[in-house]
Amino acid sequence: MTNLARGRVALGLAALAAPKLTVKLMGLGGAADPGRDLVVRMFAAREIALGAGYLLADDSARRVWARLGLAVDSLDVVSGLKTRGALPLWVTAGAVGVAGGAAGIGAAKVASDIVR
Repeated sequence: MTNLARGRVALGLAALAAPKLTVKLMGLGGAADPGRDLVVRMFAAREIALGAGYLLADDSARRVWARLGLAVDSLDVVSGLKTRGALPLWVTAGAVGVAGGAAGIGAAKVASDIVR
C-alpha cells in the first residue's frame, strides 16, 4: 500500500507539471486544451492528496486513507467503463486496468485491516 501511495504522489506531480503530456500518454490527445488541462491538474491534486495523506498518517489514520483511496479507485473503474464506447478500447482498458489494480490493492488493505 505504501508503494501505491508513493505512485499516486509521483503520478500527481507529473500530471500537475505536464498535463498535456499526461493526456497524450493516456491516449486522450495532445492538442492544447485549457479545460482538459484544468481537469488533469484537479486529478493531479487528488492523487497527491490521497498519496501524501496515506504516507503522512499514523497507522490508525492510514485505515481511513486506504478506504478513501478504495472509494476513489472504484469510482474511477465505473467511470472508465461508462466511457468504453466513446474512447478507443486500449484507452479504456488501460484506465480501467490501472484503477482496478489500485482498487484491488486497496480492497486487500481494507480487508486486512478489518480482519485484524
